[in-house]
Amino acid sequence: MEKNIPEIYGSLVFNDKVMRDKLPKDVYKALRKTISTNTHLELDVANAVAVAMKEWAIEHGATHFTHWFQPLTGYTAEKHDSFISPGDHGDITMDFSGKELVKGEPDASSFPSGGIRATFEARGYTNWDPTSPAFIKDGTLYIPTAFCSYSGEALDKKTPLLRSMEAISNEAVKILKLLGRDDVVGVTTTVGPEQEYFLIDEEDYKARKDLIFTGRTLLGAMPPKGQEMEDHYFGALKPRVAEFMHDLDEELWKLGIPAKTKHNEVAPCQHELAPVFDTTNVAVDRNQLTMEVMKTVAKKHGYVCLLHEKPFAGVNGSGKHNNWSISSTSGENLLDPGKTPDENIQFLVFLMAVISAVDDYADLLRLSVASAGNDHRLGANEAPPAIISIFLGDELTAVLDSIENDKFFDKKGKVKMEMGAKVLPHFFKDTTDRNRTSPFAFTGNKFEFRSLGSSFSVAGPNTVLNTAVAEELSKFYEELKDVPKAKLTSAVHDLLKKTIKDHKRVIFNGNGYTDEWVKEAKKRGLYNFRSTPDVLPQLVAKKNVELFKKHGIYSETELNARYEIMLENYCKTLHIEALTMQDMVVKQFLPSLLEYTEEIVNTAISKKTLSEALVTKTEEKQAATLSKLYSEIFDLAETLKKDTKKAEGMDDYLTLARFYHETVVEDMEKLRKVADEAELLLPDEFLPYPTYEKMLFYV
Repeated sequence: MEKNIPEIYGSLVFNDKVMRDKLPKDVYKALRKTISTNTHLELDVANAVAVAMKEWAIEHGATHFTHWFQPLTGYTAEKHDSFISPGDHGDITMDFSGKELVKGEPDASSFPSGGIRATFEARGYTNWDPTSPAFIKDGTLYIPTAFCSYSGEALDKKTPLLRSMEAISNEAVKILKLLGRDDVVGVTTTVGPEQEYFLIDEEDYKARKDLIFTGRTLLGAMPPKGQEMEDHYFGALKPRVAEFMHDLDEELWKLGIPAKTKHNEVAPCQHELAPVFDTTNVAVDRNQLTMEVMKTVAKKHGYVCLLHEKPFAGVNGSGKHNNWSISSTSGENLLDPGKTPDENIQFLVFLMAVISAVDDYADLLRLSVASAGNDHRLGANEAPPAIISIFLGDELTAVLDSIENDKFFDKKGKVKMEMGAKVLPHFFKDTTDRNRTSPFAFTGNKFEFRSLGSSFSVAGPNTVLNTAVAEELSKFYEELKDVPKAKLTSAVHDLLKKTIKDHKRVIFNGNGYTDEWVKEAKKRGLYNFRSTPDVLPQLVAKKNVELFKKHGIYSETELNARYEIMLENYCKTLHIEALTMQDMVVKQFLPSLLEYTEEIVNTAISKKTLSEALVTKTEEKQAATLSKLYSEIFDLAETLKKDTKKAEGMDDYLTLARFYHETVVEDMEKLRKVADEAELLLPDEFLPYPTYEKMLFYV
């Protein structure tokens, strides 16, 4: 029997409907005020909410609660406590107080802190985020929280994001009031993160140490067919995959996650899920939850869900497109150009704030998507290049050109599309095309930041984006605040004109994959950080430290901590990859290669003993080729081992990161190339792990 989607949607979420039903009216109003205006929540309100939340959770089978937070590991964390409290007569009661709702105390020294917390300084705090709804998963009430150290520094991804949302709201309201919008009391940013992923059989996953330890294949030759036939993209779903997607949708809908779109992606076994957009911090929480649920549901179907940016060499990797926009509290999209964008002053002001933010802080945007995994993907003719630029399309580019040069803007209007077959209905084409090579593209009423890796928390990139746009709006306000009302329209026009001239270098509507664009971008003075070690120092560059401090997003201590953590994480990731590759080559691949070589040699010997006439040069030639490859692989593995040992002796993380990028990664690529060449000569029964062919085409 088909389930009723409206009934199951949000059934495991302590959402607005539940709060209205469960809370006293005055408590509900106080909580809604906190959520909509970011005001402080009093303890008596928290106590009432806690009682209602506990009763609702128990009704739905929950026995425990947890403060669910996002430490600087890139994953989520949770510590479960039961609702039970001992009674006076050997019995128990089910209790949950406002204090327990508002505050938790995990061990802060055991999470990455970048030196903020020493091992003996263990205390940290989790703090309830009332703007992100609690939910039930696996019999536990999950309470979204922020996480900070005993001395108050943010040790998570949520706290800076919430600060950045307040910053952009404050600056946007000031500008809107200058433009005559006294009705707007706040703005919020919204995000819809499209999630790409791979599905492979669990048994294949278990047979590959590289997937288990690193999330990507470190060895593996391409099969005769990859993605070149372009037959997987939007192709018919295989029944087993369709069943997984159906169950995934249902689980996400129960948790109030508006999963909307699902389809096959470009690479074999690659797929995508896209939700409806939501308020940024809620969207971040829901995307983290989506990735967790994907893995759980995949396991139930005998799959493993791979979220690494590049699990398979030779086919497309996975990204996460971050669809970002700004709306007023009344629901008006401030990035909607309307029918006449050239006359929409409000839209043009916010558009230019985004463009100038991307130009001024392109280094931070590039840094926000930097990781060892994403280094394999960016600029690899399957994802946006590492150079940050903006795609606007022809119409908006023409609008800005007319403002810059005081020219008349020629409104062409909508073009009716006729497909040539009378049975097909007419429709109007959009005023601008899409550009899949652009890292930051305007797509109608939002910007799509396409550089994020699939495993990323979207908190970091959106924190940077919110803060950078807040800064540009702040600059606009300073230039306009003292202008007499009668001259404001002219002053805004002059400001737009100047901003276009100063920042048009970042606008590029062409093919971002070409060498010509790399040369052109250099001529324009745009950043081109090719790797994570190249860009990480920008986090603590003076202009960026000043930006974050000005808007209260990060203290200098918090920034330095994140710099250390990102460097350390990069180095640890590559160290694990190097050790895993050595282990696979020495303990698995070389013994298999030797075994097959010995069989070839024994075949040649047996032929000789039968008759000299039966002897051919084929086996001898084949054995010589395999022996040569064995020797090359052994030597390259020794080089990798030696350089890994050298890395282990380095103390400075930036020097170490560069050594890993320039030396160890190169060692691994050389070793892989020869090993993959040898793999093509081995029969499947001699291979110590599943091949690409089996993993990608037998699902």
